Amino acid sequence: MKDISDNTIAYYDPKTCDLEEFSALINQTTQSAQVPRAVAIEKNIPIYDMATLRPDLEDPQARLEIMAEWAQVLRSGAGVVVLKQAYADTAVLDQATRIYEGIIADEKKRTGGAGDHFAAAGANDRIWNSLQKLCEASPEVFLDYFANTAIAAVCEAWLGPNYQMTAQVNLVHPGGAAQQAHRDYHLGFQTADVSASYPAHVHDVSPVLTLQGAVAHCDMPLESGPTKLLPFSQAYRPGYAAWRRDDFRALFEERHVQLPLAKGDALFFSPALFHAAGANTSRDIHRFANLLQVSSAFGRAMETVDRDRMCKLIFPQASLARQTNRLSTAELHAAIAATAEGYAFPTNLDRDPPTNGLAPETQAAFFRRALAEGIQERAFADRLDHMSQNRRA
Repeated sequence: MKDISDNTIAYYDPKTCDLEEFSALINQTTQSAQVPRAVAIEKNIPIYDMATLRPDLEDPQARLEIMAEWAQVLRSGAGVVVLKQAYADTAVLDQATRIYEGIIADEKKRTGGAGDHFAAAGANDRIWNSLQKLCEASPEVFLDYFANTAIAAVCEAWLGPNYQMTAQVNLVHPGGAAQQAHRDYHLGFQTADVSASYPAHVHDVSPVLTLQGAVAHCDMPLESGPTKLLPFSQAYRPGYAAWRRDDFRALFEERHVQLPLAKGDALFFSPALFHAAGANTSRDIHRFANLLQVSSAFGRAMETVDRDRMCKLIFPQASLARQTNRLSTAELHAAIAATAEGYAFPTNLDRDPPTNGLAPETQAAFFRRALAEGIQERAFADRLDHMSQNRRA
């Protein structure tokens, strides 16, 4: 195979993927000078203490510097960051966990439980679209859960503004088996033949359209099977062609690392990073994570989400939180980013023409304006309905 930096490669053939080239990439070491804001480096993965960094996210220049560091790590560094104490107060995680446990029980009664991407049915519990389901079950808990400036900053660091939040709960019980090494959405969720039909430059684009994350809802020691990760593997350009090969998977099993997480920690990584859920060999730990799959405004999210409904549900809570100063402006904007559509397109430009610029007002921009201007709940809902109607074909 040609050198991986050779941009003349038209298509990637799994047969020509070079294990030595891959090995050279994963043999790199994370240097402290590359991650000056990290509190530690463990197994090549930079660890960030959000108890210390969270106040810096309120300062625009400091926030840009932090995001630039995270973007560098995700792109050309280890490919993964750990945000310790991403949640300063884990009470909201406990509240969300109880809601999610109720949803799991209800869905099991109705359908027998959700299927999974990489695990056998029944091996764990999965909630698809846990984002909207939490919002519908408790708008207040949802608002507090996503009014998280650390999560907003890491999403924006990789994807830019106006990202699309989706989430899926994954609950792995004791005895739950490990996954095989893989890459994620988009190309990672295509068959080998379909993935190979996309030209090489599309393989380069796919990773910058998605950010993978996980919020730990419980302590996750190594025996509970936290995610197996292969630092630097996201930099192997033909990786979407290579990850199904037995020799690449064998090397993954030999070289992968795992880090324990505490409740309230969050892990974020490039979807191109070779990774897999670990085996839960514990006797009594039910590993509970909310998996955040965040999409670029320029891409397609994996799940359909009724953002109109979600906006209407949390607007009264957001208005009250603003009036009482319970949440800061930055926290409210983080929650809005996880709720509302932040991109103006696609739309029907006959009914929804650009105003005061190159694009119509977005749902998220209107939400922020409505809070600032004190728009009433009924008027807010009517305007959302009008905007939705205008976007339709």
